[in-house]
Amino acid sequence: MNKVVTSADEAVRDIPDGATIMLGGFGLCGIPENLIGALVRRGVKGLHTISNNMGVDGFGMGLMLEAGMIASHTGSYVGENKLLEEKVLKGELDLKLTPQGTLAERIRAGGAGIPAFYTPAGVGTLVAEGKETREFDGRPYLLERWLRADFALIKAWKGDTAGNLVYRKTARNFNPMMATAARCTIAEVEELVEPGELDPDHIVTPGIYVKRILKGEKYEKRIERRTVRKA
Repeated sequence: MNKVVTSADEAVRDIPDGATIMLGGFGLCGIPENLIGALVRRGVKGLHTISNNMGVDGFGMGLMLEAGMIASHTGSYVGENKLLEEKVLKGELDLKLTPQGTLAERIRAGGAGIPAFYTPAGVGTLVAEGKETREFDGRPYLLERWLRADFALIKAWKGDTAGNLVYRKTARNFNPMMATAARCTIAEVEELVEPGELDPDHIVTPGIYVKRILKGEKYEKRIERRTVRKA
């Protein structure tokens, strides 16, 4: 089955207002730059986003935030985006923070069909408020629910027309688990090839999880915070 779409705009054509969307990436590494741009052009509103980060001002998910598209966000780190801070303090955006490992496991659980699990992360902190706590082997654990989405927008290094995906180094991050936890997974890749051209041992996300795939038009691949040593 050929799952290729010709453009990012076509790929996000049916994402409606109020949808729950997972977006891959860690900081600005491995984010679906082209799909985010298309979503901003589409202008949908009231989105519920799930991502480790919220991009930075003027790039990545920061563009969605500036366009007023996001109603709520679930993530683990938001420290690089001043506009997000302003919106949260003004009550214009519902922010749900969760420990990074817990976020990853909640997404993985959503893809595996596991509705809940217990974790020690967050016990005795604000994270534990309103959550069930149980003791196992003398240690307290919190009950955490899975995370699932209507759409997952992810980024891979290479892919074939059947949707099989290969990631490159740390750009892999949250992308593979998000691919399994959404009703419709849309992947953008830097290189698109025919089935059989990818080394089967290198495929991380099987094509069965991917509904649409496209070759990204361009990638800026910005550095989140550039640090250089003095000459």
